[in-house]
Amino acid sequence: QVQLVESGGGLVQPGGSRRLSCVASGFIPDFYAIGWFRQAPGKEREGVSCISSSDYTNYADSVKGRFTISKDNAKNTVYLQMNSLKPEDTAVYYCNQGPIWGQGTLVTVSS
Repeated sequence: QVQLVESGGGLVQPGGSRRLSCVASGFIPDFYAIGWFRQAPGKEREGVSCISSSDYTNYADSVKGRFTISKDNAKNTVYLQMNSLKPEDTAVYYCNQGPIWGQGTLVTVSS
């Protein structure tokens, strides 16, 4: 069974950094890009970043220059390195590939 499992969320102070991980298990066609989405309280889910099978990356304007997406194919893992975090980055972060979604990991940016 295909599964995506996120980890790495937690409480971080403004200006701090956090790295999220998404581990994929089961067979997922590699033509699907892998993306990170987030949903803040009371808001709709929004795209944050994605990486294609050919390592093309894309970022939401709100995170450009602060977040970096990468992957380790040997570990079936995609990372989201988040730097210079702001309170407005507080959200549940979800990993997605094709029709598959992870359960989410909560990132709270607060002093």
